[in-house]
Amino acid sequence: MSAAEPLFQITSGRPTADELTAVTMLLLTIARSPAPDPRPAQQVGGWADPALRLRRPLSPGPGAWRASTWA
Repeated sequence: MSAAEPLFQITSGRPTADELTAVTMLLLTIARSPAPDPRPAQQVGGWADPALRLRRPLSPGPGAWRASTWA
């Protein structure tokens, strides 16, 4: 590609200068953005499960009052 060749070309319609500026800025932003990381997201263990931070339901029966605290 030489310096005289346009980077893109409008093939139909009559865009205003503002519309051309918006399209140009969008294309430049996309071209300069970093590529997405090809590595998959790291899996975390069960320790990160937010459900473990919730209080468990009480089950009635012998010793249930002891199980009603965090100790």
